[in-house]
Amino acid sequence: MLRSNPNVQNSYEFVCLEELVPQNHLLRKIHKHIDFSFILEKVKPYYCEDNGRPSVDPIMLFKMMFIGYLYGIRSERQLEQEVQLNVAYRWFVGLGLTDRVPDHSTLSLNRKRLQDSDVVQEIFDHIVFKAIELRMVAGRVLITDSTHLKANANKRKFVKQEVEKSVKTYLDDLDEAVQTDRAAHGKKPLKPRKEVTQTKETKVSTTDPESGYMVRDGKPEGFFYLDHRTVDHKYNIITDVHITPGNVHDSTPYLDRLELQIEKFGFVKTLEAVALDAGYNTADICKKLHTRKIYAVIGGRSYTPVKGLIAKWRFKYDHERDLYICPQKQELTYATTDREGYRQYKSAPQICKDCPLLGECTRSRNKQRVLTRHVWQDSKEWVKQNGRSRSGKYLYRLRYQTIERSFADAKELHGLRYCRFRSKKKVLEQALMTAICQNIKKIANHLAKLAR
Repeated sequence: MLRSNPNVQNSYEFVCLEELVPQNHLLRKIHKHIDFSFILEKVKPYYCEDNGRPSVDPIMLFKMMFIGYLYGIRSERQLEQEVQLNVAYRWFVGLGLTDRVPDHSTLSLNRKRLQDSDVVQEIFDHIVFKAIELRMVAGRVLITDSTHLKANANKRKFVKQEVEKSVKTYLDDLDEAVQTDRAAHGKKPLKPRKEVTQTKETKVSTTDPESGYMVRDGKPEGFFYLDHRTVDHKYNIITDVHITPGNVHDSTPYLDRLELQIEKFGFVKTLEAVALDAGYNTADICKKLHTRKIYAVIGGRSYTPVKGLIAKWRFKYDHERDLYICPQKQELTYATTDREGYRQYKSAPQICKDCPLLGECTRSRNKQRVLTRHVWQDSKEWVKQNGRSRSGKYLYRLRYQTIERSFADAKELHGLRYCRFRSKKKVLEQALMTAICQNIKKIANHLAKLAR
């Protein structure tokens, strides 16, 4: 029998807010298993002890921010409205049905007050230490990658400027390796490297000058930031977040961030392996990981040989005699080591001119084939062999289940696809808050399963 209910819900009822929140609600799990009282100590230096009006509870403000990032609420004004209407949100932040929700301007002021501090970074570190304490972080295998975040800037509003090129941090180590290699081959040492400031013309956004103009194959073009993230393989807990402009290469901050994690979280004795994609396959990274005896699995770079010429892999390198042997069994001997760290191996022109494969081997006028080999090539080949092993293939496949999944969740569920704010510092805050929420969600769900 068809009927409708015309009654307006304006009656008074006695209700318990606790009973209105489902037992399996995510916020109930977080409330039960995560203690946020440590936030008071983190923010205490930024409040006056004996002056001014009583403040809004900082834990409440941070819990509201966590709700925004947990559920992908991008606007603080909208977050205020959601907390006003949602019973579970009210219960989580500690408000009754008739209590006034903090104004969105209070959230903005609180965020701006803490912008020049490390409070958000300290909260992130505290959550990671909590995961380590719960044995959800093993520190044995760390997986790193980066993803692009669209900057809050119009790609058509820019000026072209000459900016200084970033100096590679490993140049001192490379110079030392080059001089050692030249001395071992009886060559004179090179003159000290001249400190020449190199510049390049690039597009600089007039809206957000700290973002970088990114141009990559298969990627969108425009102003972006890069979120460099590291996860632990055990439960996919995020252990590091770092932000750079979109035109910075993935490999540039990697070694410094790895050292930071090792020192901060005590991974010195536990770290056994790392898994990275092809963007990190550089000679200095391979060398440092090889030196530290960290089992490295790095994706290979695609190499396209010159069309019509014999590929380099067909020349066999003899480690004992330090020379290459061509397909015709002729030797390419060591000639020199250049400043960039590449040894040069050259063939004998008097032999090559009568070779039946000359047209397929070289097009040089002097009938000479030249091959190069980096002074740290042994480390690169070690990494390559790791990737071909059974354990290496397994570790590399973990990337799709860990770091790629972490980025996908951050963008799809937590609003990290676009930058809410402008400037590197504010974007870092957004990335850290997103990572904090992902971590506490994993911790809460894991502990809830154990408590069943």
